[in-house]
Amino acid sequence: MTTTKNKIGFQHVGSFLRPDVLKQARKDYFNNEITQQELTTIENEAIKDLVQKEAAVGLDYATDGEFRRSYWHLDFFWGLEGVDHVHYGEGYQFAHEETRDDTAILSGHVKFNPQTHPFIKDFEFLKSVTDELDIQPKQTIPAPSQLYIELVRGVNADKVKEYYPNVEDLYLDIEKAYHDAILTFYDKGARVIQLDDCSWGLFLDEKFLNTPDGKAYADSGIQDVLLNLNNKAIENLPDDLTINTHVCRGNYHSDFAFSGGYAPVADTLFAKENVDSYFLEYDSSRAGNFEPLAKVSGDKNVVLGLLTTKSGELEDRQTVIDRIKEASNYLPLDQLWLSTQCGFASTEEGNVLTEQQEWDKLKLVKSIQDEIWN
Repeated sequence: MTTTKNKIGFQHVGSFLRPDVLKQARKDYFNNEITQQELTTIENEAIKDLVQKEAAVGLDYATDGEFRRSYWHLDFFWGLEGVDHVHYGEGYQFAHEETRDDTAILSGHVKFNPQTHPFIKDFEFLKSVTDELDIQPKQTIPAPSQLYIELVRGVNADKVKEYYPNVEDLYLDIEKAYHDAILTFYDKGARVIQLDDCSWGLFLDEKFLNTPDGKAYADSGIQDVLLNLNNKAIENLPDDLTINTHVCRGNYHSDFAFSGGYAPVADTLFAKENVDSYFLEYDSSRAGNFEPLAKVSGDKNVVLGLLTTKSGELEDRQTVIDRIKEASNYLPLDQLWLSTQCGFASTEEGNVLTEQQEWDKLKLVKSIQDEIWN
């Protein structure tokens, strides 16, 4: 069996803290104080600097840090035809904080257009930078299931009924839009694409599941809907394209949205989703134990997110190593790997730590990878 290292390599989940110059430029742009071209130039320089740092720390795959995005998920949705950017009236409610209130809502039928979706040009720029530095590009996008969850969120669902009287037609359009997007990234040189997915979080949170709404949600059959959306989107792709998923419980300004172990979704997500690897959040007791990993089917890999991005405090090396060994009781070591639990800035606000601390985290990840799997 090929070693886990050769399958996955050293890669970060995705986002990095935005440098101050970039934060200021985005504010200036939205205040009409600089042009789009001026903002793009500053973004380009920040991404070039980031990729150089990613290469220097030893990453085999580089992201653009999601530096051009406001959110890890909504910006991709807004680039699709038939999806509009509106304000919901309230944000997502995290454990201690409420987010901004942006959302995505239907304005027509969902379609991916490679000529107009900004992520394609963004990826082309990233690849032009990685080509010069002997490092591979990695593209992160929100999962198809995440788009569906956003479109049917509260009053947003009224637009779904308007444009898709038969919800099965919406499923088909989401699956095709994503399939087309993935193939376009592939044609531009992407060989690793990650589907970021918080849509499973509600199934994990016992506090929510014990409410009447939670029980109804858990019994609704929606797990199968989410699974099928994701699997249909990644059917019939080139053999040399790796599709990973990152399953998260929320990551906003160092706050979280959900708690609970993976057991309620293991029989569906771990056993049946046809990805190559799962990047899983395991940085705190909120994530439960490793027992659900026994449900991972076939030779799929699990990347243990044992180092938190929610604080700058550096984990104890031996504690991380011991937890990897504990996880290997449920999934063989050659199907395990290591990362941080999430990105450092799932939204442009970023988590509460310093840039030096984020690089220290990645250096520790690399050092433990080398010790355990070399």
